[in-house]
Amino acid sequence: MDTVLLRSIPEPADHSNGSFNLKALSGSSGYKFGVLAKIVNYMKTRHQRGDTHPLTLEEILDETQHLDIGLKQKQWLMNEALVNNPKIEVIDGKFAFKPKYNLKDKKALLRLLDKHDQQGLGGIFLEEIEEGLPNAHKAIKALGDQILFVTRPDKRQLLYYNDKSCHFSVDEEFRKLWRSIPMDSIDEDKVEEYLKRQGISSMRETGPRKIAPVQRKKPTSQKKRRFKTHNDHLAGVLKDYSDVTSGQQ
Repeated sequence: MDTVLLRSIPEPADHSNGSFNLKALSGSSGYKFGVLAKIVNYMKTRHQRGDTHPLTLEEILDETQHLDIGLKQKQWLMNEALVNNPKIEVIDGKFAFKPKYNLKDKKALLRLLDKHDQQGLGGIFLEEIEEGLPNAHKAIKALGDQILFVTRPDKRQLLYYNDKSCHFSVDEEFRKLWRSIPMDSIDEDKVEEYLKRQGISSMRETGPRKIAPVQRKKPTSQKKRRFKTHNDHLAGVLKDYSDVTSGQQ
């Protein structure tokens, strides 16, 4: 589920129809946050199918079958929960879903990908496109080879603009020369020095730093145990045989 302004909310049972297991929540606080989660998920679902027009709170409660909630919960939704939710925007007193990228059609998607490419921002996650573009799969299919898909190791897909002006053929002889250049002779320190002169930070600087474990010093010597003397009135009469006893052990 998208990141929303919720606390202690379990995942919806079904993302496609906005269903939510409210019975799993206990207490009035859990119930009202459950209602909020279902509303946000429902607003996303209707936006994805093309129903992007805003709704009043009563219309939302009617379509999500929550007309029976109390007055305090309605006021909380109206004045706090929906207003402050990052996935909901207020339009003339009504509420609509607010995706990261609000796209109307395939042309808007292509312009967005082209802009990202020109600015060096890379690709855009498929789920972010699906969130903001109604009927996203049809639009993506219609664009064909104008966009590229890249699947990351975590299975998340990225969309890139396929700039065909960058497509050119390279002579096979040049390819052989390129591949024949040995890379083992390149010193990493020289590469890092060159990057610094060009104002580029190396991965060595930007990567996570390992913190050396704290080493505790072992005590060099143990202090001699001190025994409290209870026969102070016999001082000078009794002899101390502690050294003799320790030596015999």
